Amino acid sequence: MINKLSEISEKAQLGENVSVEAFSSIHANVEIGDGTWIGSNVTIYPGARIGKNCRIFPGAVIAAIPQDLKFKGEDSLVEIGDETTIREFVTINRGTADKQTTKIGKQCLLMAYVHIAHDCLIHDRVIIANSVQVAGHVTIDDWAFIGGSSAIHQFVKIGMHSMVSGGSLVRKDVPPFTKAAREPLSYAGVNSLGLRRRGFEGKTISEIQEVYRYLFLNSWNNSRALEEIEINLPATKERDEIVNFIRSSERGVMKGYIQ
Repeated sequence: MINKLSEISEKAQLGENVSVEAFSSIHANVEIGDGTWIGSNVTIYPGARIGKNCRIFPGAVIAAIPQDLKFKGEDSLVEIGDETTIREFVTINRGTADKQTTKIGKQCLLMAYVHIAHDCLIHDRVIIANSVQVAGHVTIDDWAFIGGSSAIHQFVKIGMHSMVSGGSLVRKDVPPFTKAAREPLSYAGVNSLGLRRRGFEGKTISEIQEVYRYLFLNSWNNSRALEEIEINLPATKERDEIVNFIRSSERGVMKGYIQ
């Protein structure tokens, strides 16, 4: 149902059974998939590509231009995957010339007042709690959880199945399968509860814990720890995910336990 008090450009493309509530504005060059619900007072600017069966709550602003002084008006996009929920007053800026696209994956939940800046890549089934502020060029991998009121520095990477404690200042990369807490942000153990909920076996969780003992509970630097891991621990999908994440980190990873 399209409320007659909404404003929809003739150049917007809406799929079947899209619902738009009163006082929402949908601009040209917008595509919205079948079954998506747009609440009242939502603004969707040019360049938005929204999937099927999404829910966008009142006050959200999708695909506004980047808050980046280097932006020169180039064409760019925001892509939102199927079955993603965007709660009240979330803002998602479109990309710049760097990546041209800001991407939100499938089945994500962005809670109220979250900001996603330009050129971010949020993978599938990510939960970002209330008032989290995500700077430009950030990557958040599948199944990550970001606690409320956290601030994530530009270019940071957050690994899959990780959990960041609420109110955190995330200046360094957060490796996969971990919990991150304290100030400055540091390793607070493996996200065992989250992994069990997602079907990881106890043996696999123990193997992940052993990898992080090498990384964070020894006095070795990362290069030495990775060498020891590859020599002494059997190759698994999870071990290799951690090793590759650490090796590819450009900002450096968070620290181990703070005594």
